Amino acid sequence: MLVEHHEAVVVGAGIAGLTVALELGAAIVLTAAPLGAAGSTAWAKGGIAAAVGHGDSVRQHAADTIAVGAGLGDEQLAVALAEGGPAALRRLIAQGARFDSVGGELALGREAGHRTRRIVHAGGDATGAEVSRALAAAVSVAPGVEVVEAAAVDLARHESAVGGVVARHPDGRVVLHAAPAVVLATGGAGRVYARTTNPADVRGDGVAMAARAGARLADLEFVQFHPTALAADLDPMPLLSEALRGEGAQLVDDEGGRYLAGLHPDAELAPRDVVARATWQLLADGRKAYLDATMLDRFAARFPSAFAAAQEAGLDPAADLLPVSPAAHYFMGGVAADGRGRTSVPGLWVVGEAAATGLHGANRLASNSLLEGMVFGARVASAVRRERRPAPRRLEAPRIVEDGAPQPQLERRLREIMWRDVGVVRSEASLRRARDEIARMSPLDATVPGRNLRLVASSITEAALARRESRGAHFRSDHPAPAPGLAERRFRTPPPVPVEPVA
Repeated sequence: MLVEHHEAVVVGAGIAGLTVALELGAAIVLTAAPLGAAGSTAWAKGGIAAAVGHGDSVRQHAADTIAVGAGLGDEQLAVALAEGGPAALRRLIAQGARFDSVGGELALGREAGHRTRRIVHAGGDATGAEVSRALAAAVSVAPGVEVVEAAAVDLARHESAVGGVVARHPDGRVVLHAAPAVVLATGGAGRVYARTTNPADVRGDGVAMAARAGARLADLEFVQFHPTALAADLDPMPLLSEALRGEGAQLVDDEGGRYLAGLHPDAELAPRDVVARATWQLLADGRKAYLDATMLDRFAARFPSAFAAAQEAGLDPAADLLPVSPAAHYFMGGVAADGRGRTSVPGLWVVGEAAATGLHGANRLASNSLLEGMVFGARVASAVRRERRPAPRRLEAPRIVEDGAPQPQLERRLREIMWRDVGVVRSEASLRRARDEIARMSPLDATVPGRNLRLVASSITEAALARRESRGAHFRSDHPAPAPGLAERRFRTPPPVPVEPVA
């Protein structure tokens, strides 16, 4: 195994990882996809929430974040996020990001859970692509930041601390990238589900690596399902941004009725878990759900990504109802961390969607994810600069799983089990069935992607079994109400894994 030494290793090149690298000024970024196209950031169709509008305030933004979190959100972190929003947005603009404006001022939209317009967009529904472009450009001229296309496989440890990342490079080399600080910015785990808006590389790899290194995990049962993915035969499913509903698009059933109108005072702009469950139930009853956006003028110009997706499916948003389905979208759970990204393992930090800090509680407020990457990316970088220790002289590297033959049928089966039994609506019976079936799928462990998928799927299922209540994005049909005694975060400590010494 080749060994290279660095000041810091950042795994992941989305908004969180690149923010950390830019703030550190000296780091290597490992990314399995080309710069600017890595992870979920480039796919983000929503916007960035920030209290920059007239009459808005940090306190209101923080309060909305806490309210949607269904009793599990960390109020101090919500305030920190909201306070950091305006400055983070200005910093991104200074780095070259171009956002939609009207009359020289930022155009602000409204999305579910927000009491006012505070969502900044780029290209209507292409915010993630613009943010990725700007950050990639900034990183490309940052003298101390090196970006390397390589697939992280596992973490290397020294006693109880992490001291590097083992990665497989495109030329076949397996390299131990040793560093006194490792930051996981690997995103979520949407690909564990058959229906998801996440790209193919978002399968919980960072969470799986951290678990194998002994890090505590938290909040794994809280998976947010976006209510309006375009129900076309595509994987991932195209996202019909919440901005569409924010501008007046309506959800209707196959008889034309607005099925959210009598269910929640905010109707289509109710929290995502409410809208997703209503749509799920409609589909489970054998009916159809549609997004009616025919009343929106200049659709193609205002929402080019949604328009292109509809056109690919043979639909015209100006005339046709758009069939929708919930789809796995955002992971509130992940590696347990504090507000500075510190995990239970020294030398290991985590940031962004891979982190479970308690910021989002049981349900994430719309358009807080890109903001989190910027605000908490800067906080994590600050902690790393202050606290990283000398690099260990000797490491224990994990036993590397060799890349086996692709197992698309097994992986597809796992994703179908998760969608059927651990999806928007769960129960004791469905979760036990999923647990038993996943346990029998050990052949998946022959490949790195399969091993990670199975570990994350099993962990989500176990966490969902343990939480015998309904709260936020976690809904149990056999326990449909929240239980006051369960208004706390749950942690899981994984078992140790075998390691081998590397000098």
